[in-house]
Amino acid sequence: MISISSSELNYLVFRYLHESGFTHSAFAFGYEAGIDKSRIDVNMVPPGALVTFVQKGIQYLELEANFSGSDADMDEDFSFIQPLDLITKDPNELHNMVKAKKENLRQHKIESNKTVNEDNTREHHQGKEKERKERENELGMEKIRLEKEREKEKGVLEVPHPDQNHAENHEDKIVVENLENGAQGGPEPMEISQSLSSLSNNIPSSDVKILEGHASEVFACAWNPSAPLLASGSGDSTARIWKIAEGPCDSSVQNELVNVVVLKHFKGRTNEKSKDVTTLDWNGDGTLLATGSYDGQARIWSRDGELKSTLNKHKGPIFSLKWNKKGDYLLSGSVDKTAIVWDIKTGEWKQQFEYHSAPTLDVDWRNNVSFATCSTDNMIYVCKIGENRPIKTFSGHQGEVNAIKWDPTGSLLASCSDDHTAKIWSLKQEQHLHDLKEHAKEIYTIRWSPTGPGTNNPNQQLVLASASFDSTVKLWDVELGKVLYNLNGHRDPVYSIAFSPNGEYLASGSMDKCMHIWSVKEGKIVKTYGGNGGIFEVSWSKDGDKVAACFSNNIVSVIDLRM
Repeated sequence: MISISSSELNYLVFRYLHESGFTHSAFAFGYEAGIDKSRIDVNMVPPGALVTFVQKGIQYLELEANFSGSDADMDEDFSFIQPLDLITKDPNELHNMVKAKKENLRQHKIESNKTVNEDNTREHHQGKEKERKERENELGMEKIRLEKEREKEKGVLEVPHPDQNHAENHEDKIVVENLENGAQGGPEPMEISQSLSSLSNNIPSSDVKILEGHASEVFACAWNPSAPLLASGSGDSTARIWKIAEGPCDSSVQNELVNVVVLKHFKGRTNEKSKDVTTLDWNGDGTLLATGSYDGQARIWSRDGELKSTLNKHKGPIFSLKWNKKGDYLLSGSVDKTAIVWDIKTGEWKQQFEYHSAPTLDVDWRNNVSFATCSTDNMIYVCKIGENRPIKTFSGHQGEVNAIKWDPTGSLLASCSDDHTAKIWSLKQEQHLHDLKEHAKEIYTIRWSPTGPGTNNPNQQLVLASASFDSTVKLWDVELGKVLYNLNGHRDPVYSIAFSPNGEYLASGSMDKCMHIWSVKEGKIVKTYGGNGGIFEVSWSKDGDKVAACFSNNIVSVIDLRM
């Protein structure tokens, strides 16, 4: 008899979560189930294996319940059972259910045959009458045609009635509209323009630099704020620092080894799943890169790739990592439910914040000494170094809080959740300022525009962007709490968004393998780049002339965007 071990089942569940986009859940489950220690050959497991396995099991139970050993069964309609019955009832009950259904089916067929015979007799007579009338009509039409031909021979020209022409034109119009709209009784096509103007928005391959080298999906990327360097973090247990030549991208020039530094997070085996690089962040002056890993360790590297320190206190994967503006503290959030502030000078932890009752998903500094954290426990806490309790608690979300971001002035906090809402909070009150409810599915991430007071673009309106699993991005007026634009262009969940440094454009990356560049002012796509894998993160360079996108097919693309 074929059997499956618990470790094999755990791996199938891990793969299902990962392939379905439940990244946080996959990391947490994989860590607790010890997936990295399993000896399964991952290359032998096809995509969608768990679903296929369950479907095969259901089909087997159906077949077993339908089969009674007689050849007669094979000739009859296959009787399907509801999945809930398969789970809750034993084989004998299932067999009896199928037997009863088949008996009912036989009775129904006998009654149907009786009715069909009666209907056939009636239809036979009706058919004869119909044929006779059709024959008469054909003879009448033939007679009219012959009369018209005779009139033409006599030189008599008929003038068509205007109503007749109108009717014919109307019929033609209906046919054209049906063809254009694809009216086949099915759903209407998506409102995505395929006009010549939209095709002209496609970014040519000559404006794209492909960075190859990672051996697994690339989860994170970030531009250095002071030098032409791009950092990327991958499931292959490495981060990489790529030196990107300034000026236009040139796809004809292949990457040279001297242009990339590999930051190894492992010793020995390169396929250690516990070393996935899940998050990374440059400090303010671009001299240090911090990486967070699935093994629970944060690491600090020089921009030349030298490991400066390893920060080891978390007991679970790190999902979020941020430098404060001053650069003296690093903040990390982990599956172990805590957030830790690290003192960079000493390389030691300064304070651990243990307020959440479930994994910490995101952290964000408000200023150099206070910050916010969010969790799968639906809660948001505002914390301060030196304080033993939160200085503010925000509760209101009805699902996991996936991301939090302070506005440029540090006065407003935005959050987004699996409850399909984003919310805007102020330290001046307990309840949210705005509850943004336009999305139809989970909201994965949010970003504030670099505009308004306290930014380099003070005369432009402050805007909040949200990206969702409903395949849309929305731009919000934060004063009114209303949608400015619904950005509809993606076909799959949107995982990442990023504003250009001048706040005029927004980049969005999706599992549909496309990155769109939107005009914030007009709410329209101005550029599009299509890759060969889902996009996990997009990032603008400091000058706003390039965008990096990291893909599930192990590559990083750098796109030249000189508008």
